[in-house]
Amino acid sequence: PFEGVAWTPRPPQGPPQDCFACIAKPPALRQASPVLSPSSAVYLMESKSCKGDSLRPAVPCKHSVEKKTMTNPTTVIEIYPDTTEVNDYYLWSIFNFVYLNFCCLGFIALAYSLKVRDKKLLNDLNGAVEDAKTARLFNITSSALATFCIILIFIFLRYPLTDY
Repeated sequence: PFEGVAWTPRPPQGPPQDCFACIAKPPALRQASPVLSPSSAVYLMESKSCKGDSLRPAVPCKHSVEKKTMTNPTTVIEIYPDTTEVNDYYLWSIFNFVYLNFCCLGFIALAYSLKVRDKKLLNDLNGAVEDAKTARLFNITSSALATFCIILIFIFLRYPLTDY
């Protein structure tokens, strides 16, 4: 069906001089000239992947004016805090929950330790530090009260109250 159809060689083009926004969105195709017959229009055919199509008008880059007026370009680099330094007291909370769960303080410490881990994953450093302090406080309180009760039990077992 395409006998006698030939492709015209295109002149070599260098790299595009426009900005990325202009290259990424090329201008719309112009209407084909009505004086061209279908047989002569075959010679103007080009591949669709080409950005420098001969049917497209040569439009200067509208962003080049903006490039010239920009005097001090700035780069913003977001640095996330290192959340690995926040201690979550997870093992201490599990130990207090299993062995020294005085008035459910070990369970509360475990809940705050899990909140610290969640906030570390979300890069919420301030919230993780606050919850870590609360978990440490509940762990200290649970450990101290449970140890005090165990010491009292051993004292009363060793020296029973016979006066009563």
